[in-house]
Amino acid sequence: MATINIDLTKAVKKMKPMHAMGQPPLGGRRAEIFGNFKYLQDFGAPYSRLHDVGGVYGANRYVDVPNIFRDFDADENDPASYDFEFTDRLITALVKAGIEPYYRLGVTIENQSAIKAYRIFPPKDYEKWARICEHIIAHYTEGWADGFNYDITYWEIWNEPDDGFRGEGYVSQMWIGTKEEYFRLYDVTAKHLKARFPNIKVGGYASCGFNAILGDEKELAEKPHYLYQLEFFHCFMKYIKEHSSPIDFFSYHSYSKVDKIVKYDEWLHNALVEYGYGDIEVHLNEWNPAHTSRGTGLHAAEVTAVMLAMQCGYTDMLMFYDSRLMGTSYAGLFDPLTCKPFHGYYAMVAFNTLYSLGEQVALECDTEGLYAVAASDGDRHALLISNVSGERVDLDILGVDLSGARWHVIDDKRLLSWSPAVKKIENNSVVLVEF
Repeated sequence: MATINIDLTKAVKKMKPMHAMGQPPLGGRRAEIFGNFKYLQDFGAPYSRLHDVGGVYGANRYVDVPNIFRDFDADENDPASYDFEFTDRLITALVKAGIEPYYRLGVTIENQSAIKAYRIFPPKDYEKWARICEHIIAHYTEGWADGFNYDITYWEIWNEPDDGFRGEGYVSQMWIGTKEEYFRLYDVTAKHLKARFPNIKVGGYASCGFNAILGDEKELAEKPHYLYQLEFFHCFMKYIKEHSSPIDFFSYHSYSKVDKIVKYDEWLHNALVEYGYGDIEVHLNEWNPAHTSRGTGLHAAEVTAVMLAMQCGYTDMLMFYDSRLMGTSYAGLFDPLTCKPFHGYYAMVAFNTLYSLGEQVALECDTEGLYAVAASDGDRHALLISNVSGERVDLDILGVDLSGARWHVIDDKRLLSWSPAVKKIENNSVVLVEF
């Protein structure tokens, strides 16, 4: 028997944006390119991170600095040097859908870099690169070069520059340079952008993650990049502290299951506190547990479990990787053949029910592998439960009157479908209760 005890009189914290997205679901045909953004709008996605947008090399059109500023030797102060056309349309479509862009300043991953790398080298002039980024921001937030006055808060400097040594012959897919070269790029760019735009938030570095802290001796011997990534983190934190580099948020990635992500979250919080950065925001802006099981109750349950666990943890924002309309297993929200939502999409809908209520309230759950959060706006309340315990669990929910509650279930056969009151929650299923 699992007991969940709820106290609606005790507020815990504001509901956090745990249902933000990676790159949005771009379509193929002209009239349908941005049509599927309505799905993100429908579940209230608060942000969409613009990384890997459009496919390889950002489809040679979107977001990436080399797509917007195509000739690095051109005059960065001349609007004619910039090609904003496709990115303008993308960002405008997001804003119209009520989704704030989260802009990655850098390049798309080059998965075939071992054959030849094109854009993942350090810029040949860091100061000029920072000025190019300045003009991109000015275009979208201050109207420069026939631009816009959009509210875009987060500007991330590069992505996974710690994709380093993995053994003889390995070529990084994100940063062919030393860690010290990235640190300088971050320092130059962050200082320039914060001086020019004091109200935006800059950060990075979209770390590959912290697998090393849980790896045993054998695993670390087989995967030396885990240790390199950990070394990169410590060296980065020391560098920005010594150089007083601005940082408003630290971003990292993990594709682990919920139990490991909880440990990474706690470890990172403690590490940032030790370095004197315990007050900055923390974003897990690539994550997708059980991504090879998309379109199943298992995937929805794992996704929900992470959102609920991080709502109770230290991380300030999650950005699911990702909401593309593609065949890759990481594109976990939509069927690539029909473009209709998968089970994971309805996990986002369920979480948004809590998010829209505003306030997390006190809850105690006594069963390992059962994740639960309750929220309230004072008049309406909701409870979201995910069972990844490995077995069916009897439920006993205390402290609230559920006599008129509405129950909904996600499992292999149901997509947040109405249900009679749930007395037993099946393994790999999600239950939403509104009351």
